Amino acid sequence: MLDLTYETPKPKVIAGAKHDWELVIGMEVHAQVSSRAKLFSGASTRFGAEPNSNVAFVDAAMPGMLPVINEFCVAQAVRTGLGLKAQINLRSAFDRKNYFYPDLPQGYQISQLYHPIVGEGEILVDMAPGVARLVRIERIHLEQDAGKSIHDMDPAMSFVDLNRTGVALMEIVSRPDIRGPEEAAAYITKMRQILRYLGTCDGNMQNGNLRADVNVSVCRPGQYEKYQETQDFNHLGTRCEIKNMNSMRFIQAAIDYEARRQIGILEAGGDIVQETRLYDPDKNETRSMRSKEEAHDYRYFPDPDLLPLEIEQGWVDDIAAGLPELPDEKKARFVRDFGLSEYDASVLTAEAENAAYFEQVAEGRDGKLAANWVINELFGRLKKDDKGIDDSPVSPDQLGGIIALITKGDISGKIAKDLFEIVYTEGGDPAEIVAARGMKQVTDTGAIEAAVDEVIAANPAQVEKAQQNPKLAGWFVGQVMKATGGKANPKAVDELVKAKLGL
Repeated sequence: MLDLTYETPKPKVIAGAKHDWELVIGMEVHAQVSSRAKLFSGASTRFGAEPNSNVAFVDAAMPGMLPVINEFCVAQAVRTGLGLKAQINLRSAFDRKNYFYPDLPQGYQISQLYHPIVGEGEILVDMAPGVARLVRIERIHLEQDAGKSIHDMDPAMSFVDLNRTGVALMEIVSRPDIRGPEEAAAYITKMRQILRYLGTCDGNMQNGNLRADVNVSVCRPGQYEKYQETQDFNHLGTRCEIKNMNSMRFIQAAIDYEARRQIGILEAGGDIVQETRLYDPDKNETRSMRSKEEAHDYRYFPDPDLLPLEIEQGWVDDIAAGLPELPDEKKARFVRDFGLSEYDASVLTAEAENAAYFEQVAEGRDGKLAANWVINELFGRLKKDDKGIDDSPVSPDQLGGIIALITKGDISGKIAKDLFEIVYTEGGDPAEIVAARGMKQVTDTGAIEAAVDEVIAANPAQVEKAQQNPKLAGWFVGQVMKATGGKANPKAVDELVKAKLGL
């Protein structure tokens, strides 16, 4: 990919009582489309509204109400497909998925089974510098979300909130290319990052705007390679689906438990039953929810109220022309143009807002120095104060000003940290603060030499030790910096100390 090359990580191996086993994982990510209106109605999608206040007649399944497709939601799905390097299908169609759901008044969900809007794509999942897994995307289809059942408001009754009913979802289905719990979490992290860069989903897992169904199976070493050669799923084990996961930590824990559960059954001579399971984080275990339905169980058929969706290539091309620079390309550019390590570039591009902030700081300045200050000083302090980059008290211009003063030699690294603290807590122009508070670094070699001579004259015993062990010269440097209030140029001090001691 661009200037960066990767090795494929080794699969996770779990030792059973009798054999070694490998994990095979596929993901179905449900991403709520960022839009102001729902997929088939004009009702608001605002989170946190009063229960049942964002409900149109279509959402409530009132008689005679017909769905009308939201063009913006379609554009968001196309945008997502383009961001995942996927095939955009110019003709797609909606189907009815029939099943009883207490918070889905229609009695069916409008989805896309046979003709999805987006076909095959791919996503590169970074595991470590120089190590990544290429995961194939099978399809992305649009569908409407269900509502929410509330069971803890009354001991005898359940309540239903239809605000979420009809909200547009993109179901992003991967191939079974993920090979361990850590990779699964990294896959969700990367998917969330891309969606947020594209602006097609806010990725808020706490609100349920991004959640995943995790399909887990185990196989003996060598079987997965046979599947890769033939694409025959018979080489893989029977999968079980863990439903509605919205935590990276719980995804990893659930996969690990489920894999070990399956291994125990297989090594005892049993068979894995394909089913849907739920993860209980309090007990750290998965439990059976229902037998796994197949497509025929839902009695899919084309939705008679919606014509096939036909879009033009020119419209797709216009959306493609407006795509932002995506994380992989941005990271490669940061490595190439700013000379950053792959790790630092990954940290800076994790969020689009962080990357934009860094670029403003680094413009016309030392990229590595800018990265160091953004990552270590700014991000560290924001994390301590539980703030995001949008809430940073230090603007890119202010931090860039501090870096400019370091580069010019006006302030030392120590003074720069003191200056950063002042700017962070009080604000102000860094150059003006340095001038007003007398923080400018002493570069006058005469003044520095006088301080060095004074420290050496006052410590004859230490001089003798340093001449026998040159590493002790650092003690003199520290004393001179202390005597000058940290304002002396450290490099000049070090050179003068060594010259005076004959080192």
